[in-house]
Amino acid sequence: MLRAVTSIVLVSGFLMGSQVGAQELSEDRVKELVAEALRENPELVLEALQALEQRQAEAEAKAALSALSAERSTLERDSNAPVLGNPDGDVTVVEFFDYNCPYCKQAAPEIDALLEADKSVRLVLREWPILSEGSAFAARAALASRVQGKYAEFHEALMTMRGRLEAETILRIAGETGLDVEKLQIDMKSPEVEEHIATSMRLAEALGFNGTPAFVIGDQLIPGFVERDRLTEAVAAVRSRE
Repeated sequence: MLRAVTSIVLVSGFLMGSQVGAQELSEDRVKELVAEALRENPELVLEALQALEQRQAEAEAKAALSALSAERSTLERDSNAPVLGNPDGDVTVVEFFDYNCPYCKQAAPEIDALLEADKSVRLVLREWPILSEGSAFAARAALASRVQGKYAEFHEALMTMRGRLEAETILRIAGETGLDVEKLQIDMKSPEVEEHIATSMRLAEALGFNGTPAFVIGDQLIPGFVERDRLTEAVAAVRSRE
């Protein structure tokens, strides 16, 4: 922050008529100028920080949109990502989530309501376990359940489970869902499982997501919990452009 403030002081000083060059100022003098500027014009710092934050946000948004364009195929058509809803739907909703994320569990009924109301939506699920070891175990178990054809059932069971998910609870739920638990634990170590999670990590970073849940709908990047109405609006926006 000192460097930023120093730059403000020097630039503002120049604009006010000072002809002192940055190279002629000692470190102590720079500090004096900073202190003087803070006393006389405290709004300069706030304005500079706001401008910096805005430029940074714009740069991040531009980078995210560029990543979205480059990764569109992987996001929407990755054969190694589970798909719920209508596999042949005309609009794809991509969700990044963590089974131990309370906001993801809060969003689950909203997503279910969207899929129930709109039979033309594809839901691509990106397992993104970022909260705990239990999250990682749950993601691997869920992805491995695809081998036994029970991803949808297991996913719902994990999402509706209240409390923190750890290995013992996850395996118990797997058994209750009708999965062969021994086979599941073997399949959890498959390259496909590791690849899916690694891809989720890469995509989330490229898109600038820093928490779960996070959604991609058309050209919209939507971080955080959203209600069904917001999801419906985003889906409609995609259709309106087609």
